[in-house]
Amino acid sequence: MRLVALLSISLLAACSAAPPPIQPAARPVQGASLASQLLAAHNRERAAARVRLLVWDQGLTGAAADYAARLAVQGGLRHSPREARPGQGENLWMGTRGAFPLQQMVASWASEKRWFRPGPFPAVSSTGNWTEVGHYTQMIWPTTTRLGCAIASNARADFLVCRYAPAGNIDGRRVP
Repeated sequence: MRLVALLSISLLAACSAAPPPIQPAARPVQGASLASQLLAAHNRERAAARVRLLVWDQGLTGAAADYAARLAVQGGLRHSPREARPGQGENLWMGTRGAFPLQQMVASWASEKRWFRPGPFPAVSSTGNWTEVGHYTQMIWPTTTRLGCAIASNARADFLVCRYAPAGNIDGRRVP
């Protein structure tokens, strides 16, 4: 009986303990492997869409790292204000910490091409809702030339932020 009481007290203490603090760890994607994987994933989609390939941009990478760290602290996704990233487009991804390889993160954006229809933005989705293809259209936007990305994590999730310049998803412009 005494052992059961001690176990109950231990379980109660464990359940009422505060969760570990969130410690964002911004990991700018500066390593050749991560940067090359992200760039290659984007450029595969761009080659298939027959638009110019992107180049890696350290300035965009730094901006993405700053924002990824902020998202990790906040614990959720919300696009940065456009005025905070003039001339830059942005794709965001969030998933369970350590559960998704980099390629799968980017593939989630690329998978939107199943609903994509060429035309003037925002009339580019077979569903009638451009937000269902907006990540993909930013990836293949014809006038975008530079890419920078970063990953940050908290105790529960990884956050991938990719920045693009010049920005895409501009109303009235044609997407191939």
